[in-house]
Amino acid sequence: MKQQVLVIHGGTSFDTPEDYLDFIKTRELTREKLTCGEDWKASLAEELGEAFEVLVPRMPNGTNARYAEWCLWLERCTEFLEDGVILVGHSLGGIFLAKYLAEHSFPKHVRALVLVAAPFNDTSTVESLKDFALPGSLAPLAKQGGKVYLVHSSDDPVVPFAQAARYQHVLPKAQLMTFKDRGHFNQEQFPELVRLIQSLAAA
Repeated sequence: MKQQVLVIHGGTSFDTPEDYLDFIKTRELTREKLTCGEDWKASLAEELGEAFEVLVPRMPNGTNARYAEWCLWLERCTEFLEDGVILVGHSLGGIFLAKYLAEHSFPKHVRALVLVAAPFNDTSTVESLKDFALPGSLAPLAKQGGKVYLVHSSDDPVVPFAQAARYQHVLPKAQLMTFKDRGHFNQEQFPELVRLIQSLAAA
């Protein structure tokens, strides 16, 4: 049986519809942003190889994300998951998985949870987290999230590195993987993540 990996991408959320419209009007736009660029999520399945099944669902309304909508879609996706799945969340996808596992019973056994550049809460982040804000306790996450890994770069311009330390404070068994020059992890390849997932599958 193939080792499953479920990857939840990032996104943005806003406090009000007016904030969202202002974002559309004022967001920096470059020619590069209009091309079909892809990051490591697009190449992860190929990099991991045939022994893995990588699922990367497109979450609803990623540019103006709502937690309840993402919950509904994740629950639809769990129909295709098996026990032992590895969950990976990048940016907003990271805090989404952390919040979901803290507030809901996940229907499958989770082998590991990997949070890549995940915000902890609104403090010091560039964007509003609105209804993605974490609950008061992450104890249910620690109980059902398997091995937890925090992946963060000290030069992240979107989610400050201090956010990883806040996760580690409330999840003391989590392992922190620190980088110095990866920004918000939007690069095309992520070999360290590939090796981590391969090692988790082999354990």
